[in-house]
Amino acid sequence: MWKISIKTEKHSEVVDITSKVKQIVEASGIKVGLCAVYVPHTTAAIFINENTDPSVKEDILQTLDRLVPWENAYSHIDGNAAAHIKTAIIGPSKTFIVENMQIILGVWQGIFFCEFDGPRERTVYVEIIGR
Repeated sequence: MWKISIKTEKHSEVVDITSKVKQIVEASGIKVGLCAVYVPHTTAAIFINENTDPSVKEDILQTLDRLVPWENAYSHIDGNAAAHIKTAIIGPSKTFIVENMQIILGVWQGIFFCEFDGPRERTVYVEIIGR
């Protein structure tokens, strides 16, 4: 298992981790298999989307903020219920197909870590199985 350390700078932030995941897959030596990317935090998530236009990341964060505003009549006593809800919507993991020591992604796709309760230091785990 591999780890990617991420230090976020903002309260809500999207970090492109595509190149780091690709490097791990290549270093694994696995030619065919699966690659799981997982974040073990209840206020952070992983998603796949376009990674060529940076405005897509901002559009996603702004839309999530409209859908799940930080200030609301939440019951959670820690005050970060919105972060937990956003994480539940996006999810903590994604799985990729590995072929020829490369993850299969569409031309415009990237892998993103989402911070919803930062700034913080986070860990993303990458596990590759195959042959």
